[in-house]
Amino acid sequence: MTHSLSKDEVSLLRKAFRMPSVQTMTSRKTSITNAFVCSIIPVVPPTPEEIKEVLRIFEMTPQDVRCAYCGDKSSEWDHLRPLVIARRPTGHISEIANLVPSCGKCNQSKGNSDWRTWMLGSAPRCPTVRGIQDVAQRIARLEAFERWRKPTVVNFKRILDTNAYSKYWDELDAVVALMEDSQKLANELRSKIAEARMDWDVRPLSSSKITGPCDPSGD
Repeated sequence: MTHSLSKDEVSLLRKAFRMPSVQTMTSRKTSITNAFVCSIIPVVPPTPEEIKEVLRIFEMTPQDVRCAYCGDKSSEWDHLRPLVIARRPTGHISEIANLVPSCGKCNQSKGNSDWRTWMLGSAPRCPTVRGIQDVAQRIARLEAFERWRKPTVVNFKRILDTNAYSKYWDELDAVVALMEDSQKLANELRSKIAEARMDWDVRPLSSSKITGPCDPSGD
């Protein structure tokens, strides 16, 4: 016997379930762009003394490193100033003068935004929107961090051969264009698959053993 669901039950069930976001080739353009830019960005590992000083500025210890933006447990170090804007390098590099401890929520929410504007703005999951109480104190510590050391800024155009530099970004544009064309074809294929729904074999017999690339036990 089928029982209808109340509006409250429907609401609770909807909140309990979330479909994974649809992955497309065009949705990966930002990742591809970042990979192109970061592949030529210098990386300067910090000394233990530099790490100690940064933690002192943020009033942290090596045993308890927290997000500089919100205070949650840190899971990574974020570039305070973005490496990429408008699909090109900003000139900033990966170095201790441009890295602060962060949590995943803040890192993803901030993206390439100016850190202060983002912290005080209305972006999803930013400290102000999440109701973090000591935002002003955290901004003060980030400003102290900025005063501690001037970050390196590299003029890539001046250092690199003009033709080689231009060719590199032409390569990026070509990759992105190919991804966009491939996505158009993928959309057509997905539409045809959806139209053939009655032919889907979605429930194989339980006695059948499925092997293949998606089966960890398959040979």
